Amino acid sequence: MRLTEAHVQRIASEADSLIKELSSLDALKLSSLDKNRTAAVFVDIINGFIREGAMSDSRIAEIIPPSAEILKSCNASGIMTIAFADCHEKDAAEFSAFPPHCIAGTSESEIAEELKEIGGYILIPKNSTNGFHEEKFRKLLESRPEIDTFIVTGDCTDICVLQFCLALKTCFTQKNRTVNIIIPTDCIETYDAPYHSSDFANLAAYKLLKDSGITFVSSITD
Repeated sequence: MRLTEAHVQRIASEADSLIKELSSLDALKLSSLDKNRTAAVFVDIINGFIREGAMSDSRIAEIIPPSAEILKSCNASGIMTIAFADCHEKDAAEFSAFPPHCIAGTSESEIAEELKEIGGYILIPKNSTNGFHEEKFRKLLESRPEIDTFIVTGDCTDICVLQFCLALKTCFTQKNRTVNIIIPTDCIETYDAPYHSSDFANLAAYKLLKDSGITFVSSITD
């Protein structure tokens, strides 16, 4: 891939347009969705990405309050909720790409206390960045064929959230079914590190997901 100055300017212009799009998103009322056809998925809102460990970043904690409100509202409305939790053995293959994190049996692999206290969700431990591949989720998806709307929150935007949403979208597409995947931007975040700007990663993920037909809203309200 070769980038000229013209390419760089075009990228900068497109990034500016995407930022403007994000700043003008509307909120979505939960009550506008059919509760019998909707599920909310909370991806890796766990200690190991927020409060402790090699992959944690305190900025991700900002998604906890709005995610907790969605969980409360879904429980009150009778909407099914699912919580993925990264959970690995000490010799996990994933550690060839990422530092060891969220080892099974440690507090890192536990759902954040704010969501745990609310409860009501179906917990699905996952051993890869993409929770879609977990057998428990696939069976749940098959057992509830009427569900065709998914609210997705969590982290990391450009890794676990992106991979799950694209896998879910293409699964429905392969079956020639329409699916509505909704992401509230106040409920997603990624980590910030050298060579991994969270701002750039969030924007790139937004572009990829939006181009795949996934809907973004500013927030989910009652």
